Amino acid sequence: MAAHSLIVPLQSIELSPGSHLLIPKISWEQYESLLEEWGSDRVIPRINYSNGILELMAPLPAHERPHRIIGYIVTTLLDAQGQDWEDFGSTTFKKFQQAGLEPDTCFYIRNAQRIRSRQRIDLENDPPPDLAIESDLTSTTTLDAYLTIQVPEVWIYANCQLKIKLLTSEGYQEASESQIFPDLDIQKMIPRLIEQAFVEGTRAMLRSLRQRLQSNE
Repeated sequence: MAAHSLIVPLQSIELSPGSHLLIPKISWEQYESLLEEWGSDRVIPRINYSNGILELMAPLPAHERPHRIIGYIVTTLLDAQGQDWEDFGSTTFKKFQQAGLEPDTCFYIRNAQRIRSRQRIDLENDPPPDLAIESDLTSTTTLDAYLTIQVPEVWIYANCQLKIKLLTSEGYQEASESQIFPDLDIQKMIPRLIEQAFVEGTRAMLRSLRQRLQSNE
C-alpha cells in the first residue's frame, strides 16, 4: 500500500511547554500569514524564520526567568551609567523575504532616542536593536536570523554561563567583553547575579546591585 503524506495546517499546530519545532520549506507568505493569524499579543509559541525554515518554541519558566532577570540587570546598569534605553521585549523584527525574529528580550540603547516614539519597527528605515538576550539558544535558525537582521550584540545565557556574540564582517564572533559595557566583566557578573536572584529574590539582588554601583561612583 502506498504511503500518504499527512498535511497539517500550520495554524493547527499546538506545542507542549518546553517543546521546539523546526519546519523546512516554508515561504515568506506562509510565515507572514501565520504571524497575522496567531496575532502579536500571543505568549506562545515564539516564532522565528530564516531562509525558508520556520522555528516554533514554547518556553518553560526555566527559560523565561533568566532572560527577564538579565533584562532587569541591564536596565539597572544603564541607569547607573546615565544611558538612555528602550525595552522592545519580544517584538517581531522582519527583513523582507529573508528573516523574521522574536528575541527573548531586546534593547535599543545607542539608538534609543531615534526609536522611542515608534509603535512599529520597520527595518527598511529603522535600525535593529542594539542588544538582544536569549536563554538556551541552540538553534542555528535563530542565530542566522540575527545575522540577517544585523543585531550588533547578542547575549546567550545557558547552563549558568553567558556567551557574548558580537557582529563582525564575518558573522558573529564570541567575545569576552561586551561593547555596551566595556568596563564591566559581564560574563562573570550576569551568572553570579542570576544565582543571587534565585537565592535572595530579584528585588533584593537589584537593590544590592544598585548599592554597589552607587558606592563605586
